Amino acid sequence: MAGNQRTLNDWLLLLALVVMWGSSFMFNRIAVSSLPPLTIVAGRVGVAALVLLVFVYASGRRLPALGRHWWPYVVIALIGNAIPFYLITWGQQVVESALAGILMAFMPLSTLVLAHFLIAGEGMTRNRALGFAAGFCGIVLLMGPDALAGLGGDTLRIVSQLSVLGGALCYALQSVLTRLIIKGDVIVSAASTLLVASLVVVPAALWLDRPWLLEPRAASTAAVVWLGVIPTAVATVLYFQLIRSAGPSFMSLVNYMSPAVAVMLGLWIMGEQPQATAYAGLALILSGIAICQRRNRT
Repeated sequence: MAGNQRTLNDWLLLLALVVMWGSSFMFNRIAVSSLPPLTIVAGRVGVAALVLLVFVYASGRRLPALGRHWWPYVVIALIGNAIPFYLITWGQQVVESALAGILMAFMPLSTLVLAHFLIAGEGMTRNRALGFAAGFCGIVLLMGPDALAGLGGDTLRIVSQLSVLGGALCYALQSVLTRLIIKGDVIVSAASTLLVASLVVVPAALWLDRPWLLEPRAASTAAVVWLGVIPTAVATVLYFQLIRSAGPSFMSLVNYMSPAVAVMLGLWIMGEQPQATAYAGLALILSGIAICQRRNRT
């Protein structure tokens, strides 16, 4: 079953998503420095939809005919793209990347609970519970006590933290629902989902933000394009494929491994020097992944 057997392809897809999504917090932070959140999300899903639609038709595929076949795409577009993208981007105007990473660890924990009730073969086991607990402790250690000290605070800060948590919960629900309701070609499914998300978000951004009046920095514009092409267009295709192959609980391991990408980006690009606790946290995360992938012995 997908809940027990993992192929090499599953692990390669997982690692690709780790790199793509692990970089998105940094690019979100760059984009939000001179663009409003709704415009960032509109640009992100708009670029992603355009890229995938061109690929769909260039490869001879076609979108499904209008009708009841589209309702799963509408559900996933809202729960998995439009709503969480906005919640997390809006929250990152206030919430630091480190704290956002800790809050996003809520996603795999809630995925385990949802999958236990809704997905056959994804029931809670002792090893999964222990593994995810170890992984969460690793994230806390990796991000450091200073990030945890940022919890709470004034009303805006609390609401921003809850916004990021809301995005994490949306991703958890998306992981389970995708396995249940998305069928057919993964590229067509990804393109259809992002097209629906664009039809929802882009008009809202044009009406509320009037982006033609904005004067974004070049770095912010480039960050939105990157977010659209790599962590959204390409990653959505890989995401649908991994969910179908390995299940939502396995896919949610991305949220334990992504902080390692943030550490490496800080070290290699930003010139940061991680403390020893960062490497200890990474070891805990990898140990947690190993534990939750082991079968329980009876």
